[in-house]
Amino acid sequence: MVRIGTPYSPTAVKVMMLGSGELGKEVVIELQRFGVEVIAVDKYENAPAQQVAHRAYVISMLDGKALREIVEKEKPDYIVPEIEAIATSVLVELEREGYQVVPTAKAALLTMNREGIRRLAAEELGVKTSPYRFAADRKEFEQAVREIGMPCVVKPIMSSSGHGQSVIRAEADIDKAWRIAQEGGRAGAGKVIVEGFVRFDYEITLLTVRHAGGTSFLPPIGHIQIDGDYRESWQPQAMSEGALEKAEEIAAKVTGALGGRGIFGVEMFICGDEVIFSEVSPRPHDTGMVTMVSQELSEFALHARAILGLPVPEIKFWSPSASKAIVVEGESDRMEFGNLDEVLAEPGTAMRMFGKREVKGHRRMAVLLARDVDVDAALAKVRRAADKLQIKL
Repeated sequence: MVRIGTPYSPTAVKVMMLGSGELGKEVVIELQRFGVEVIAVDKYENAPAQQVAHRAYVISMLDGKALREIVEKEKPDYIVPEIEAIATSVLVELEREGYQVVPTAKAALLTMNREGIRRLAAEELGVKTSPYRFAADRKEFEQAVREIGMPCVVKPIMSSSGHGQSVIRAEADIDKAWRIAQEGGRAGAGKVIVEGFVRFDYEITLLTVRHAGGTSFLPPIGHIQIDGDYRESWQPQAMSEGALEKAEEIAAKVTGALGGRGIFGVEMFICGDEVIFSEVSPRPHDTGMVTMVSQELSEFALHARAILGLPVPEIKFWSPSASKAIVVEGESDRMEFGNLDEVLAEPGTAMRMFGKREVKGHRRMAVLLARDVDVDAALAKVRRAADKLQIKL
């Protein structure tokens, strides 16, 4: 029997969010609907999820000592990582001491590092992936490029949202790719993965939720990335029955190995009926923001239910939908969105503003959402909305 008390009382159920970006903000909102007391942690003040949480702390989550101090002070019922850049060894220790890490400390540990999750999928589970090599220094990197061949994709083993990622198409690209990878890693310079270039028809995120009643799959999500960063997504992505069955089999195998409860974003390449595993995030996925309009329960609502041990009796899909990330370029700490009356004039459109105060370079600041009779119409609608949006820095 699941019981939830009330915030600020001895009966409160306490959730600590480690990372407080736009995805965490939506999870916090869903947890608040159940009366959960939420503590949001991030490396800077007033991060999106901190704006809707009961309490907030500012630390580097790679600082294991500071992370442990906050956990021991708050004694949360659930520790929920929202980002990869966390002192995962401390999460492993805390889990051994009785704290519940969502979905598991093992999942956080393996997915923080591309080497861990790739070796699990390809070498332990036998899941098909692109060919790959790891390189710890420049000499190993050049050898890896020769073995994989060109074109190939280079990524730091610790990065997200396309940071540090590039494609080598010719010898002249090798120096630049190494430099980009060393500058773009989450923990600074270090090891990289060199992957064979996969020629695919399309790529998907298969959101997979492990909950008290078993494992369920959301309709597949298609998406467009630019420099490794999501820009548009749509649901459902049309797939053959055979490809969808294989994708669900792979997602079940990988998430089952990671264990625990919660939502996982499993990324895969699809070529005809062939399915190739790419990556997995043990948390809501940015491409899954489309579920805020496409489904009765968004990926964030499903994550909250799964964390709390609540049932997921069905995943009700409303209609074909699309999302478009609003990426702002420039430098400002006083950005404004304008012409919103025109942006949201069409039926079936919505917008979520993340509440990030500043941009330096480029930063995802909002998302536009739309529903329509089919995916193409939803994409056209969300693009029209984006064309009308005015951004002032």
